[in-house]
Amino acid sequence: MNPLRIASLSVAVVVFSYAVMAQSSSQSVPDAPSPTQQPTTQAAPAASSPGQQSAPASERAFGGQEAPNAPAPQAAPGPQPTGPTVIFDTTMGQMICKLFDKQAPTAVANFVGLATGTKDWVDPATKQTEHGKPYYDGTTFHRVIPEFMIQGGDRLGTGEGDPGYSFKDEFDPDLNFDVAGRLAMANSGPNTNGSQFFITEAPYPSLDQHYVIFGQCDEHSVLVVQSIARVNRDGNDKPLEPVTLNKVTVVPAGQAAASGPTAKPNNP
Repeated sequence: MNPLRIASLSVAVVVFSYAVMAQSSSQSVPDAPSPTQQPTTQAAPAASSPGQQSAPASERAFGGQEAPNAPAPQAAPGPQPTGPTVIFDTTMGQMICKLFDKQAPTAVANFVGLATGTKDWVDPATKQTEHGKPYYDGTTFHRVIPEFMIQGGDRLGTGEGDPGYSFKDEFDPDLNFDVAGRLAMANSGPNTNGSQFFITEAPYPSLDQHYVIFGQCDEHSVLVVQSIARVNRDGNDKPLEPVTLNKVTVVPAGQAAASGPTAKPNNP
């Protein structure tokens, strides 16, 4: 065969091979799912995009689309809280939540201890150990996202504060984010629970078995959550005007939780 013809064929094969490789490397991978944690010491989950879950909650609105008229899905009966009741008095209204002392005993004991001052903690700003001082009074909700949740429990107000220790996760397979008003621990990964918490305003099943649920808030409280989540906020979802948690009151199990005077929640 003519040597020149052989050389031409060889060049053609090489060019074709490079073309195939170039075409293959230009293909993009599918969009990665949104991360479930913020890169801070303690964080509630990041809101997923609407296509990542079947729940009607998302960080963004639904673009004005209305769902067909249909009966609302009913969550399967799950565990009921039997522990103490917690009253959150905030500058935007009062929230009342009952705690799951059987499903998350460590988380409940930790929250009650911090709220009442019976548990020692390290001030993240001064690095001094505090004894007999309630942790949550005077803190703010530093991260709020409409149709998702509000997050608090950081004395620094940045999402990076903690009480100077952490404790392990407690998951109950029957206790999930299938209803609004779940009170749960924020974290920065497995077994990193501390003081930060969040309250959801809608079901959010993508969080199931990733964040320790230790309480359930009533319907009125969810309205307050919705109100707080819709204040003006910056690019980090931090309210431009602080929403303060003035006081946390713990009512022992079996006692009636008497709500006091409180500000009315704004309309969502």
